[in-house]
Amino acid sequence: MIKFSRLLISAGALVLPLCAFAQQSFPQPELAAQALVNAVSGHDDAALKQLLGDDWQVYLPPKDVDPEEVARFLRDWNVSHSIVKQGDMAHLNVGAENWQLPLPMKHTAQGWSFDMASGAAEIATRTIGRNELSTIQAVAAYADAQHQYQQGAGQYAQKFISTDGQHDGLYWPVKEGEAPSPLGPAFGNDQPGSAYHGYYFRILTAQGANASGGAYSYIDNGKMTKGFALIAWPVDYGHTGITSFMINQQGEVYQQDLGADTDAAARAINTFDPDAKWQKVDDGE
Repeated sequence: MIKFSRLLISAGALVLPLCAFAQQSFPQPELAAQALVNAVSGHDDAALKQLLGDDWQVYLPPKDVDPEEVARFLRDWNVSHSIVKQGDMAHLNVGAENWQLPLPMKHTAQGWSFDMASGAAEIATRTIGRNELSTIQAVAAYADAQHQYQQGAGQYAQKFISTDGQHDGLYWPVKEGEAPSPLGPAFGNDQPGSAYHGYYFRILTAQGANASGGAYSYIDNGKMTKGFALIAWPVDYGHTGITSFMINQQGEVYQQDLGADTDAAARAINTFDPDAKWQKVDDGE
């Protein structure tokens, strides 16, 4: 299913005030939706400006447009589309999966028009939810990769990316026909500022008193043989994510909202130490 919100992603990260402008209004939301599809399919910037307002490119920068996803959105529109009304708001659903466009339409005295402010908030919510789910899956994949690595190396890896020509990390490039490394290259790397799905990841080499088995270092004689752990936290709290996550060799993911100072708080954590503020993530989340 298309993630047309990728086209709209930047709106969720912006807090700029909407300028006063007169957007085009329609007597029915179906007509507004059709006009949007026509503008998107025709690559008609002038029409999009009329529909979404003078500042539409501030909220939807052209550099964020994925042509394949736009094409898929249009194909899904042709498969099926419907309008869901809730009071003075209406949403466009498309495709067999009834995916809902995160730009609602609002009814005013002038008629139906796209509500960019509400759309920005919805896009932000979807972005955070998608990033957090991806991060939960990523930390679980990290744990699986560490166990796989240990079976071959007799120790756990202390880094994500291997040194050139070595297998001292969870990822290393392979040639055709060779077995893949335990972890893929996109997960993260050792370069400052790198991130994955809006989150930073850092390997922890010890656990604290609140972890099962008590406090101890995972490293013995320079090798990480006694366990492993990982912490993940949002790059931009409130925009790319809210919740931080931890996991260790036992495979249970813990979560906590570290608040507005998440980046500093997460960087200060050096051990896997899930006290009462950290809650287990249900498998169904």
